[in-house]
Amino acid sequence: MSTPHPRIAARMAGIAPFHVMDILARARQLEAQGHAIIHLEIGEPDFPTPRPIIEAGMAALNQGDLHYTPALGLPQLRSAIADFYAQHYGVQLSAQRVIVTPGASGALLLALGVLANPGDTVLLADPGYPCNRHFARFIEARTLAVPVGADTGYQLTPELVERYWAPGIKVVLLASPSNPTGTVVPDADVRAIAGICAARGATLIVDEIYHGLIYEGSYHTALAHSNQVFVVNSFSKYFQMTGWRLGWLAAPEWAIEALDRLVQNLYLAASTPAQYAALAAFMPATLAILETRKAELKVRRDYLASALRELGFDLPVLPQGAFYLYAGCGRFSQDSFAFAAQILEQTGVAITPGVDFGTHQAQRFVRFAYTTSLPDLQEAVRRLREYLQP
Repeated sequence: MSTPHPRIAARMAGIAPFHVMDILARARQLEAQGHAIIHLEIGEPDFPTPRPIIEAGMAALNQGDLHYTPALGLPQLRSAIADFYAQHYGVQLSAQRVIVTPGASGALLLALGVLANPGDTVLLADPGYPCNRHFARFIEARTLAVPVGADTGYQLTPELVERYWAPGIKVVLLASPSNPTGTVVPDADVRAIAGICAARGATLIVDEIYHGLIYEGSYHTALAHSNQVFVVNSFSKYFQMTGWRLGWLAAPEWAIEALDRLVQNLYLAASTPAQYAALAAFMPATLAILETRKAELKVRRDYLASALRELGFDLPVLPQGAFYLYAGCGRFSQDSFAFAAQILEQTGVAITPGVDFGTHQAQRFVRFAYTTSLPDLQEAVRRLREYLQP
């Protein structure tokens, strides 16, 4: 990293770039030179936004009523989200506790902004999504990253939370399913961790943005276990509205007024046409499309997990959700960034180095996103086999 300009705030030293962006930039260069690149580095489904959502957005544009919505979101959409929890999870959630946000990132920043003071500590898992720790740094909070491995499904457990608890912890952050591992926190553990937080005067935030993409077993939202948790969700992943930039936050009643004030000052309101489009996300026709695509993602996961193991990658845990495989590359390299760069140059397959997701064994892991077609995944495996097992 170059020497920062003296006018750049000191906090920026703790906010690292995504290393995968270097991989992506090089992949684009190679494509411009005529190379066929298979992108397994991007955490974005290759499916287009379902047609009913697009049509709802177009209808809103044509009607022309695109003024600001209330800061907390379009009332109809807040109600639709609350109804989704009732129908999908059997959880009664007041629409007044739902805040529509510009992506899940907006929701997480809001939650941390109202919960953590400068110097407070956020407890989270390592590996984990890098923005979690960077948002904490942005609000001048600290992070305590707990090293997690395959033995706990790369997730925090009640035992780990108790073991690593320290003075100053005000927030515990879970992600279920997680990026980069795709693993899920068991319901009993979510309930127990919520109880630990309540007993110690801290607050639990649960990132559920991949919740619709869980392939086996039954599961509940964290809201089923406590009405004091903050739940972050998104229209990007399961609902496949990445570029629409829309998410939501479900929060306890006592936090809504403070969140409202913060929304007004940070971004005023989420995108109006995106909110009208999202009203169609919960329609039966849309959900039928999404479930078909979810089934296709499971086929991709099963194929790629088996293939990577045959190639020599370490994959001790089959992820239950999301669309990632966090695979050990220690048999091939002890430098995940150099390995990812080497794979790209030699095979034209782009993957994400583990160093983007923390420090715990990060040099020994890479992330594969199965967000491209099965034929592309098969071609990627063929190239990797040719290179790794000549």
